[in-house]
Amino acid sequence: MKYLLDRTDEQILVELKANARISHAELSAKVNLSRNAVRVRIERLEREGFIKGYTIVTGDGGSSQHVTTALIFVYRHDRMRGSDVIQALRKIPEVVACDVMTGDFDLLVRVESPEADRIRQIWQLIAEMPGVRDTLTAFALSSVIRK
Repeated sequence: MKYLLDRTDEQILVELKANARISHAELSAKVNLSRNAVRVRIERLEREGFIKGYTIVTGDGGSSQHVTTALIFVYRHDRMRGSDVIQALRKIPEVVACDVMTGDFDLLVRVESPEADRIRQIWQLIAEMPGVRDTLTAFALSSVIRK
């Protein structure tokens, strides 16, 4: 059975994305868990494949890296048997979230990349996936609430 993320797991992932070098003590204070509970959750997230590795992002030491964010609304041919699309999305590293929606759209996919052209490539890849009927893409110009 695949492990489902809860709100605390998602918060841990957000904090690790912002600062992968954060100590377990500092992270535990941010998510209101003990250091040991944070360590156990991180190990489980690694084991379940939600954390696939750690990387080094270099910069000039002072400037922040610009990230382009796109929201891609996806219509699938068959909502009930369209899990292949979700499985394919999991393999794209720039896909940071995928929510199953009610209403007109089937999926809301959040994509982040420092290169706008990479967003276009991912949109094209998603649009051409078997099972995808149509897409609609919106770019986020800035994030107004950061926690």
